[in-house]
Amino acid sequence: MSPRLDELRTEDTTETASSTPLSETTLAEAALTEAVLSEAALPEQSQTSHSPQITSESSAPDTTGIPELDGLPEIPPYAEVGPVDARALSKTLFQRLESLEEGTHEFAYVRNTLVELNLALVKFAASRFRSRSEPMEDIVQVGTIGLIKAIDRFELGRGVEFPTFAMPTIVGEIKRFFRDTSWSVRVPRRLQELRLDLAKAGDELAQKLDRSPTVSELAERLGITNDEVVEGMAASNAYTASSLDAQPEEDDNEGALADRIGYEDHGLEGIEYVESLKPLIAELPPRDRKILSLRFVANMTQSEIGEELNISQMHVSRLLSRTLVKLRKGLMVEE
Repeated sequence: MSPRLDELRTEDTTETASSTPLSETTLAEAALTEAVLSEAALPEQSQTSHSPQITSESSAPDTTGIPELDGLPEIPPYAEVGPVDARALSKTLFQRLESLEEGTHEFAYVRNTLVELNLALVKFAASRFRSRSEPMEDIVQVGTIGLIKAIDRFELGRGVEFPTFAMPTIVGEIKRFFRDTSWSVRVPRRLQELRLDLAKAGDELAQKLDRSPTVSELAERLGITNDEVVEGMAASNAYTASSLDAQPEEDDNEGALADRIGYEDHGLEGIEYVESLKPLIAELPPRDRKILSLRFVANMTQSEIGEELNISQMHVSRLLSRTLVKLRKGLMVEE
């Protein structure tokens, strides 16, 4: 059986770790999951954190001379921002965003910078759906909409890290995209696009002719053959859509479809990640599991962990980063 995070402790773990209440285990799970997701969201060369530096090659626009943006750190090229720095910069930007008026240039700058800093979360979420037929660019674009929604809804006062808050919204937006564009029978993309063209041409001709157009008229309008028009019409039958106000045919007492659809529980998305991490954690060497326990269960700092294990803080940082990257790769393989 795969261990919970509170079971990661080895027999020689400190008293601090062993005395951690089991009720705090879910907090440890959330913290570890957030750390793995943040590491996972960036390319290999960006895994090592570095302090934000002022650079003339910053990808963000120059804010010199804008009083409302005074005091904000200059953003390095986004590809060079590590996960720890992305969280720190995002927190600073969210604090400033709360004081800015929506619709202003300053508000748009901070909001857009938050999007750029956290786009790696979208790419990680999109990679879970790489086996789907939709182009990855489309999935990333939809996921970015979810990221923007998460930025607009996020509140620092909730005490949760932004990646933890944002991932369910991003993944939910992508899932909604697939649900809203699903086909009951797999139809080639060519016919899916033809169906849309036929619908548009049909509406235009109906308004012009004051009647439903014939197959020949549709074919002439689109520059295709009659057989292709018929094929496109047949493809329309493979697409299913139901009204949320539709009543069930069998039992009128069940109410409309909208009344019978469950709400979206963002907590379930976190459970998926936690459960996926458990077997990966079980395969880690004892020392790596102990470091995770000290860091995320006992909530010790890297310096405190170094003192406990008689190694340097820098060594702890390298070991922890290596372990998180390993867990990240395991998640990517599972997805």
